[in-house]
Amino acid sequence: MMRTTDNNGGKSLVDFDDYTLSDLNGIANRNLNDLQKENPDLLVFPSKLGEYNDDVEKSHIFSLNGDKLTTFNLMGFIGRNSTQLTISSRFAKDDHNDYFLHYMLQKVFSINILNFDQTPDNENIWDFLLYLFPFYLKKAYSQGIYKSYMRKNYNDANVKGTIEVKRHIKRNIPFMGKVAYSNREHSYDNNITQLIRHTIEYIKAHPYGNGVLNTDKTTREIVNKFIFVTQKNYNKNYRLKVISSNLQSISHPYYTEYRILQKICLKILRHEKITFGNEKDKVYGLLFDGAWLWEEYLNTILSKYGFKHPSNKTSSGAIYLFSKPKRYKRYPDFWKNDIILDAKYKRMIEPLDRNDMNQIISYMYVKKAQIGGFIHPIKNMQNLECTDIGILEGYGGCVKVWSLPIPQKAKKFENFISHMKDNESEFVKNLNELEVDILN
Repeated sequence: MMRTTDNNGGKSLVDFDDYTLSDLNGIANRNLNDLQKENPDLLVFPSKLGEYNDDVEKSHIFSLNGDKLTTFNLMGFIGRNSTQLTISSRFAKDDHNDYFLHYMLQKVFSINILNFDQTPDNENIWDFLLYLFPFYLKKAYSQGIYKSYMRKNYNDANVKGTIEVKRHIKRNIPFMGKVAYSNREHSYDNNITQLIRHTIEYIKAHPYGNGVLNTDKTTREIVNKFIFVTQKNYNKNYRLKVISSNLQSISHPYYTEYRILQKICLKILRHEKITFGNEKDKVYGLLFDGAWLWEEYLNTILSKYGFKHPSNKTSSGAIYLFSKPKRYKRYPDFWKNDIILDAKYKRMIEPLDRNDMNQIISYMYVKKAQIGGFIHPIKNMQNLECTDIGILEGYGGCVKVWSLPIPQKAKKFENFISHMKDNESEFVKNLNELEVDILN
């Protein structure tokens, strides 16, 4: 098992045998879209690659050039055969505690677990899946409880279906007025809901299970509804049978949100098998795009203060480069009145990237914004830093860079959370003061 960080700038591989290098070469320098199509046990978030026009699907997990392994924005766990690679965030305190990644996951997926301390065991990476379960359970439930045709067996006098002769002879001789028959009918108790129920029961037994399933009132209510509709046929001993019946992905044209939930449930229930990679040369793993996660994390802070964030690329968060007619739709990461902000997970080093600068200036020009800037994480600071890049010609307006410090000395996860909340408060305070200056 190997460990590295995101955006590592190139790490030399030493003392690796030919088998390990062969496995790494099967993953390196290939885009995510192709890898996911060929390897169903590779799970990447955001779950719909390319949905946000950010070219995530074209990115590589890592590149391999000679003995140099270079990582990019993806974090998590990836493996092929017996070779396993864990990619922590570059802000991880050490190999054991990637507090920053877990903190962002908890914020984005709305879960509150304070007593987390990661172990060096790579199995722990699959605990991330537990964070995702409530989020995607809610999304699936928004389409209603999954309903499908199931064949139900009966043995009574109200015959309405196909008589099953063999079962009838076995159960009803001598004849006492009952008939064995079966009927195909719509039911909420089916392979999918049973899979969800087994996942719920599995999570309950996990050390963090109560925190996952009791995130909020809505999660608790949805969990209870799935328990209710599956109570008649649920049996812990049927788990392998339920897993087997769900190996084929849902194809129903309406219940689209259940597809990713089905995949997550299978991975939670089968994580031991997946981790050891029983299928030769298949790639398996769980990965998060750091740029996407950082942007969604910032949204949990900025959305409370009126900033628009077109996370689903709807027209409500769009701006247009041309007004008559409205054409060339664009989606700033965050904007509000005279402030436009761009989330950047990468390191922001002057001189700033040409494309980044041109983009923020275009948005500021169209909205006549007085403040535009970038927000990025940084680890070698104790307090928030706001750097002025300069005043623009033309309409004017100031371009800034906010460096949000990620705590490095926290001994426990709850200490890390406390420091992060202080830094977030300072960031919001700085924005509010700027907004007041603009209005005045």
